[in-house]
Amino acid sequence: MKHKPRRRYTAEFKSQVVELLQAGKPVPELAEELGISANLLYSWRQSSQRPEFGSEGPRAEGERDAADELRALRRELTRLRQENDILKKAAVILGTKPQPNSEP
Repeated sequence: MKHKPRRRYTAEFKSQVVELLQAGKPVPELAEELGISANLLYSWRQSSQRPEFGSEGPRAEGERDAADELRALRRELTRLRQENDILKKAAVILGTKPQPNSEP
């Protein structure tokens, strides 16, 4: 039996992968694209969610730190922008014109 050399990943690479997962990218799809075990990606995601410092520590029921809320809003914004881009591309493919932005 031939032994594969163990690959090492930088903390920056891991954090970028976790960000993609948090933005809504499915684990199996990302694992296939990167050539990495899905179990490894689940492990990275779980370890990134462990409380270490600051706002992730124990707190009173119902209390939410501003940094936590900002992170959640940024994740949602990223996901919505991706969905919007997909819908625009689909509209072009289907031959319909996208609606003008209602943003100021």
